[in-house]
Amino acid sequence: MTTLTINDESAIGTIINQFSMKVEHENITVKDLIEARVYHEVEEYNNRLPEVFNGLVQPSYAEKVLNGFKLKEKRKIDPENQLYIALDAFQKNGYFILIDNRQAEDLGEEVLVSASTIVSFVKLTALVGG
Repeated sequence: MTTLTINDESAIGTIINQFSMKVEHENITVKDLIEARVYHEVEEYNNRLPEVFNGLVQPSYAEKVLNGFKLKEKRKIDPENQLYIALDAFQKNGYFILIDNRQAEDLGEEVLVSASTIVSFVKLTALVGG
């Protein structure tokens, strides 16, 4: 097991959220990294059921609010559905991933991680009128 530091960053590099999570192997694919992150955040949410879900991607039955996504009614989030949304968003450039400041290019790319590895998920926002 390796513990990674995960940052959510804005397009200008501001850290919006930071947490640690464990991954099973040191050599993983980008897809495995996204899956570990999504499952981690959904498990954290489902265990507490707070008002707002602060995750990588918006659940299909939630609305965007200032600090995350508010579900219309308190209920558990399906991790498989969230993973599907997250993988689709990565492939459509909805966000990109920096692993020690190097951009991950595709889901099958293998990366070597250690306890000093910093993974940044950079969320892109659509331009108004664009």
